[in-house]
Amino acid sequence: MKKLGQILQENKFPDRPKNLSKEFQYYGVFLAESLADTKHYSLYIKLAKELPRNLLDEALSFAKGYFSAKSKAKIFMWKLTQLKKAKSA
Repeated sequence: MKKLGQILQENKFPDRPKNLSKEFQYYGVFLAESLADTKHYSLYIKLAKELPRNLLDEALSFAKGYFSAKSKAKIFMWKLTQLKKAKSA
């Protein structure tokens, strides 16, 4: 018998990838769901695998600060680009 919380979590995002085994995959799914961009799970998993965690965390916190944004995913990508440019310069 499943717990109620587990049933609700499974139904909340029915298209969530099922075969997650690495930590970066879980973090990529967390990013996609935090930004309400569940159509692009693979993009966020790739970002979580290749980029430093501190850049992703900073961009995520910046994007979550925009409460009236239409697309937090676009703000996240914009800020991530800015952070990568600042890091390389």
